[in-house]
Amino acid sequence: MNIALEFFVVAFRVLWAFVLAAARWLVRPKEKSVAGQVCLITGAGGGLGRLFALEFARRRARLVLWDINAQSNEETAGMVRLVYRQLAEPPARPVAGDGEKEVVPPCNLQVYTYTCDVSKREDVYSTAERVRKEVGEVSVLVNNAGVVSGHHLLECPDELIERTMMVNCHAHFWTTKAFLPKMLEMNHGHIVTVASSLGLFSTAGVEDYCASKFGAVGFHESLSHELKAAEKDGIKMTLVCPYLVDTGMFRGCRIRKEIEPFLPPLKPDYCVKQAMRAILTDQPMICTPRLMYIVTFMKSILPFEAVVCMYRFLGADKCMYPFIAQRKQATNNNEAKNGI
Repeated sequence: MNIALEFFVVAFRVLWAFVLAAARWLVRPKEKSVAGQVCLITGAGGGLGRLFALEFARRRARLVLWDINAQSNEETAGMVRLVYRQLAEPPARPVAGDGEKEVVPPCNLQVYTYTCDVSKREDVYSTAERVRKEVGEVSVLVNNAGVVSGHHLLECPDELIERTMMVNCHAHFWTTKAFLPKMLEMNHGHIVTVASSLGLFSTAGVEDYCASKFGAVGFHESLSHELKAAEKDGIKMTLVCPYLVDTGMFRGCRIRKEIEPFLPPLKPDYCVKQAMRAILTDQPMICTPRLMYIVTFMKSILPFEAVVCMYRFLGADKCMYPFIAQRKQATNNNEAKNGI
C-alpha cells in the first residue's frame, strides 16, 4: 500500500479508536460470562485478592486460590464456598397450572487452594502443574500478589528489595509462562495484572516498590503487544492501576490534609468492583479513580521541576514518610519484644 494512503488509514483507525473509547464511557458494554471457567488468583489470602475471589465466585467461576499463607487462603476459600452455597439455593418458581415449585438444579462449583510462594519460579511451575492435573487449564489469570518493604532505600536490606521485585514483578513472568501456552493454543484466555498507580508515576521512599510495579506494567504492555502481533485476539489483557487502597498495606500514608478529603484512600470493595467491570468488558486498562489518567498524562508532558512543584503542593512528595516511620517503629517494637 502507498505510504501516504496507509498514513490516512492509520489516522482514521486512531480517530475511530477514540470514538470507541468515548462510546464505552457513554454506553456500558455488556459483561462477558466467566461461569464454569477456571480463574486463578495469586495473593488470594486477603486484601484485593480475597475480594477478587468473591467477585468471580458470584459469577460462577471455578476458583483456584494461591497464597503463601495457607490459613488465610483457606479462610478465603471458606467465604467462596459460602457464596457457592448461596448460588446453589435458587428461589423456587411456581409452575403455571399447579401449585408445585420448579427447582433449578444446583450449580456444580468448587474452589481449590494451593500454598505457593510466587517469588520462587520452581514453586510456581510445580504448583501450576498440579493445577493442570487436578483442576484443568486456567482461563483467567489474576496476578495480584504483592508486598512492600516499607524502608528508605539506604535502610532497606538487600533481601527485602529482592523479595519485592520477585513477588511484584518476576512472579508475573513465571505464572504467565506456566499458563499462557494453553491460552495461545486455544486462542482464549484473560490475563489480569494488578499493578498500582505507582507503576505509572512514582514518589519518594518506596524505590523498590515503584520499580517492581513499573516492571509489572512494562511486562504487561509488552505482552499485550506480543499477543496483538501474533494476532491472538481471543486472549485479553487488563491492567489494573489503583490509587492508594485502604487495605492496610500502606497504613499511615498521607497527602496534604487540605487535599485528602478530595482524594481519600480507595475502599477495597469499590476498587475491585471497578476492576471487575473492566475485566468483564475486556477493557485494556483501568485507573481508579479516573484522576489517575490525568496525573499520568501530566507527568508525561510537564518538565520534571513542574512535576516536583505539583507533588509538593499535593503533599505527594513525602506522602510515604509517615508509613515508613510506622513500619520502622513496628519493627523496633518487635525487636524489643523478642529481646533482640
